[in-house]
Amino acid sequence: MSDSDWQAGAAIIRRPPVPVGRHAFASGQRVSAARVCRSVGRLARRRAVRRPAAAALALAGLLASAVAAAGFVTADGAGRAATPVGKTPFVPVPAGHASRLPTDTRPVHAAPPVTLIIPAIGVQTRLIRLGRTAAGSLQVPATTSVAGWYTGSPRPGELGAAVIAGHVDSADGPGVFFRLRLLRPRNLILVRRADKSLAAFRVLTVRTYRKSRFPTAAVYGPAPVAELHLVTCGGTFDAATGHYLSNVIVFAVAVRWRHRTRPASGTTPRAPAA
Repeated sequence: MSDSDWQAGAAIIRRPPVPVGRHAFASGQRVSAARVCRSVGRLARRRAVRRPAAAALALAGLLASAVAAAGFVTADGAGRAATPVGKTPFVPVPAGHASRLPTDTRPVHAAPPVTLIIPAIGVQTRLIRLGRTAAGSLQVPATTSVAGWYTGSPRPGELGAAVIAGHVDSADGPGVFFRLRLLRPRNLILVRRADKSLAAFRVLTVRTYRKSRFPTAAVYGPAPVAELHLVTCGGTFDAATGHYLSNVIVFAVAVRWRHRTRPASGTTPRAPAA
């Protein structure tokens, strides 16, 4: 994936929040940004009451990050379509529990994210920080093996939609988000932060958008609860241009979560110290 591929939309980023890019299902089915907004909104209403403070905070995030949408409007420059690989790598679910969920009256001030863990698709990667280039487009990871958190979005676990981007592949092979499209609703996503705390998310939906219909408002727009949006390239591969024609976007919402490791078979747990 070349930098020029991600930055091709730089000329239109001064017109937020109009959707930008060229995105849709590989089958050709189109899905509107409004449909995704309704899906996210339904779950959000079940988890939090919309309050003016939360809406104002989320709107501020939209204004700060809409410019970065251009970073997602073009596809990989691998020069070939992604090819199937072997068995999904095993990634264990770490023991621990998620930090409390934020509200507009009790916000969470989270530490920066350092690691992304998605057990269902075998992803465990460090997270780098992504800002904006001098041209105003989103920076992209210099390597396909790591993902990056966009610093113009909230930190994962804070109110609003945190955005993490990664490559699907390159000419050398699969990238960190090669299997992102295989995620399903309720799959677990964990983000470990610099202070060792965890933010936990459950997948709401996975959508693929034609690049001309990139849902800027749905990805960067107001969110009354803590959300996480993962973005990569995907969909149909255009062999003539060497680019993917779509973007794959995962929408997830923060949840309460706890996991305890079980003792190995045949062993007896130690009694707590007196």
